Amino acid sequence: MDLSQNHQQLQDNGYTIVENLIDLNFVDELVDEIKKLEIRLQRTPDNNRFEGNKTTRTYNLLAHGEIWQHIPVQPQVLELIEGVIGEQCLVSSLASISLAPGETAQVIHADDQVQPLAKPHVATVCNSMWALTDFTEENGATRVVPGSHLWQNPDYFGDQSDIESVPAEMPKGSVLIWHGSTWHGGGANTTDDQIRIGVAMNYCAGFIRQQENQHLGIPPEIVATFSPQLRQLCGFGMYRGLTGNIEKHSPAYLLYGDEEETQLWDYDPIEPK
Repeated sequence: MDLSQNHQQLQDNGYTIVENLIDLNFVDELVDEIKKLEIRLQRTPDNNRFEGNKTTRTYNLLAHGEIWQHIPVQPQVLELIEGVIGEQCLVSSLASISLAPGETAQVIHADDQVQPLAKPHVATVCNSMWALTDFTEENGATRVVPGSHLWQNPDYFGDQSDIESVPAEMPKGSVLIWHGSTWHGGGANTTDDQIRIGVAMNYCAGFIRQQENQHLGIPPEIVATFSPQLRQLCGFGMYRGLTGNIEKHSPAYLLYGDEEETQLWDYDPIEPK
């Protein structure tokens, strides 16, 4: 698949949509699993201004079944993510979002705004929303502010009444990807009977702390079932041969027998005297 236009849209607009990317049978399986998890984990709306009072979220999905292991490694999404934040990026969080009728619009925000960095800055976050149902303006499609990833030191807590956003409408099976500095927020669900269901698959650069603690949130016996690629994405490798090492070895090698990584300093050996 040629994603050159999507790469350009991310650079220029701060977001892109890849339509009809995910197999619809797999999408239906994900929806069924989300509904089961919401019942089993007794998930209900968290009733706060950010998460809403008619939106049900289930977090830490990699701890809740093999089916979720396929999401972080989706090749086209990962290519676009790496185009923004570079290779050796990390899974920051993985959550489902079921936005029910009557939900109001979420506050417009940027996913990297908690980082104390002057803007614009080198990209540290890049996130995606998998549409497991059609996303329409009426049922609360994510709203984005084109070009806002390029703004200089915006005021996130000021008056937002003059900020113009557009709904990221997309058919079921599509994926929205946005730069971490792009202003966005969930839309209002004004329908009577449509629950807008999505999966938020979020990534951060390898040098940034993850939103969810993947090392403690996912039981070791489940991490053992991951592919080496997924373990790397969850932070069990070393970033650029250095960050995250244990006595010059990667946790993935020590804990799970994955291929040994060369530690950065060992790339330039000298003969002992």
